[in-house]
Amino acid sequence: MTEQPQVPVLVVGGSLVGLSTALFLARRGVACLVLEQRAGLSAHPRTRGVNPRSMELLRAAGLEDELRALPSARALARNSGLRLARSLAGPELGSFQEEYYREVSSDLGALSPTSWCLCHQNELEGVLRRAAERAGAEFRFGSELVSCAQDADGVTALVRDGAGGTTSRLRTRYLVAADGARSGLRRRLGIPFDGTGGLGRFLAIHFRADLAEELGERRFVMCYTFNDRVRGALIPLDNASEWRLDVILGPEDPGTPEEVLAAFPPERCAELVRAASGVPDLAVRVLGAVPWEAAAKVARRFRAGRVFLAGDAAHVMPPSGAFGSNSGVQDAHNLAWKLAAVLAGQASPGLLDSYDAERRPLGAATVRQAVLRQRDRPRGGERGARRVLPPGLVDDTTVWFGWRYAVGGDVWVTDPSGLPGTRAPHVPLLRDGAECSTLDLFGDGPVLLTGSRPGPWPAAAEAAARRLGVPLRVHGIGGDGAYEDSDGDWAKAYGTTDAGAVLVRPDGVVAWRSAGTQDDAEDALHAALARMLCR
Repeated sequence: MTEQPQVPVLVVGGSLVGLSTALFLARRGVACLVLEQRAGLSAHPRTRGVNPRSMELLRAAGLEDELRALPSARALARNSGLRLARSLAGPELGSFQEEYYREVSSDLGALSPTSWCLCHQNELEGVLRRAAERAGAEFRFGSELVSCAQDADGVTALVRDGAGGTTSRLRTRYLVAADGARSGLRRRLGIPFDGTGGLGRFLAIHFRADLAEELGERRFVMCYTFNDRVRGALIPLDNASEWRLDVILGPEDPGTPEEVLAAFPPERCAELVRAASGVPDLAVRVLGAVPWEAAAKVARRFRAGRVFLAGDAAHVMPPSGAFGSNSGVQDAHNLAWKLAAVLAGQASPGLLDSYDAERRPLGAATVRQAVLRQRDRPRGGERGARRVLPPGLVDDTTVWFGWRYAVGGDVWVTDPSGLPGTRAPHVPLLRDGAECSTLDLFGDGPVLLTGSRPGPWPAAAEAAARRLGVPLRVHGIGGDGAYEDSDGDWAKAYGTTDAGAVLVRPDGVVAWRSAGTQDDAEDALHAALARMLCR
């Protein structure tokens, strides 16, 4: 057994959430190591919807252009909508059109500087890994966490190398469990999942077949296909020859993943594809099949000492709404700035308690939204029927942008308007004639926004930051500030005035605001910064 030097943060799990955690940590100067049991990244396309909020975070990491240039993103750039048909070749029976549902192609310019990106998860993960490595993160594929033990100063992890079977001890200050819905770390910590499974079992069949003629000029996200031979959803991966078919498994089908794969060999999978496509003699090449089960569960705690749960290790939800993987990316973003601030000595360790307090209630509320959408989808293609929406269902844009971090009460806010605890609103700005967004000002550290009459705020920010020994950037909007608010929307959007100020956390969440100038500006800002950092 070998002893290895300490790493500040150890991330267990090298899929989407683990990669995002590594990226966000490394960009903040935190050295981290990612352990992944597999020999490399998955080749299966899996999920493919990066929602607008996650795109805002990846845009801040400088990755938006690279993501939109991915082969799958280019191929699917015009895809939008959910359809219902007996088969792809048959007539459509309807489309999903509900007041809470926002099409992927919806214009979000008033809400965000970015929009959906439909790209395959395996391609997205490649971008995240390369970006994380460029920022300084390290990866060990083919390595497994055998055990871990916490003490007052950190965590001792026992790691086994899959190739040679050798083991080593690794010391870390903090550990992030991003090891999926069957998280071994969560089970070792004795943290139960609250909720229910059994919301549906599926077999995702990745295949190649020439369906360009049957698809025609349509460019949808998904087509639900229901006939006497197959029930499921056809998902175009390139609008031509590469597809995924998610087949609904029934109670008569085998139970375990191994039994499902044995019962659905490639030729049977090909027959299901022919049934869904409506082309009896279709030439099909099955590339792979993955069984999966829809569930709605939330971990009872997202933190156990120095170990934090993120992504599917913390919450699992049905795919309706595409909230699951996106919630995991946002978990990683919330946690990363807090770990970085604590490790840099800028924040008290008590700041890390806010990860559970903020992400767990929002995770539970998002799981409920996914469940409500799954229950509503079978009725979504009905024509001419008056629709009664399930109580408690909120619209997609509220789920993406309208949450509030607060203890107790509803997390959804219809009109956040700069309310502390909510996402800082997008306001279009100009700098030297170039278009940008208020959201482009966040990400590296805390920020103070001031209006066209900044008064004492810039000097107060400098003094308060010096007293606490933390960085604080000031951005003036309007007046003599560097950024021009051409529509005059900044003060209204942030619930303040041109003489006010707004403190925004490194993750783009409003921490504090003052509607106007204050005689005790330095003390007020010092207190707000201290609260933000749990000092």
